[in-house]
Amino acid sequence: MKLTKEQSKEIKDQQSQQNTTKRVTAPELEKILYEAIPVLDHGFIRVVDYMGDDTSIVQSARVSYGKGTKKVSTDSGLIKYLMRHWHSTPFEMCEIKYHVKLPIFIARQWIRHRTANVNEYSARYSILDKEFYLPDPKNLAAQSKSNRQGRGNVIEGDHAKEVLELLKKDAEKTYEDYEMMLNERYDGTIIDEQKTGLARELARMNLTLNTYTQWYWKTDLLNLMNFLRLRADDHAQYEIRAYADVMLETVKKWVPITYEAFMDYRVGGTEVSAKGKIVIQKLIKGEQVSVEESGLSKREWNELMISFNLKDKLT
Repeated sequence: MKLTKEQSKEIKDQQSQQNTTKRVTAPELEKILYEAIPVLDHGFIRVVDYMGDDTSIVQSARVSYGKGTKKVSTDSGLIKYLMRHWHSTPFEMCEIKYHVKLPIFIARQWIRHRTANVNEYSARYSILDKEFYLPDPKNLAAQSKSNRQGRGNVIEGDHAKEVLELLKKDAEKTYEDYEMMLNERYDGTIIDEQKTGLARELARMNLTLNTYTQWYWKTDLLNLMNFLRLRADDHAQYEIRAYADVMLETVKKWVPITYEAFMDYRVGGTEVSAKGKIVIQKLIKGEQVSVEESGLSKREWNELMISFNLKDKLT
């Protein structure tokens, strides 16, 4: 990821600001505020604003005036209780705003989480940067044979090289055509003074989905955790998971107590159905139980066994 001199200067100017506030701040998050954290080949994530911290969650849960004389351990216990019992509104009291640069095809997957305020770079108003996402060879995989929306084995050798060359060639060709239709280069240079360029809102439809876009994405902590619980999961698409992993680290710096509870109860925990609970109870007692007797489908059974690392019980 490369930032222009103007972008780097803007970040330094933002980080050099000295503002006083009576509101709570998160010291560790303040250290990386405005910083562009690299993701993928040309993408990044920046925390540009936030509101609240762990004490804000506790305060709203108790509907109290302030911190008072409570100990941190008391706050930790309450936050764990809230997380364990799926309470929601106290976590909505904290908000965070990110500046994200990401490929368009990931943006379209991301936007399905309709629980945030989003303002995207306008390709009707401005020309998109000449930057495209090209996967690292280790992430270039074939279609999974068992999962319609997943990846299978990594493609290697000449086949991988051929795919990457196609992706690059197509992206460069469509961007070149985009410039020709606009009659303008991405740096503002006019191509032919005798021609009139096509409207930007029309020319953009020619671009490939691996072209990078940018947006500001603001959400509350509850919905951020819901997003991360899905997108930081091993089953999520690698590219969006790369962004989620970085965002997890920002949550850790922002609300460390909530982060610990989230990783324990939501990310590291598992949900069990009523039938699954009976199966686990029988296995603990040393009783034998089959898929047919459990009332679970084979897929449900295997998911349950994997959750409890009972590989010998897989069907």
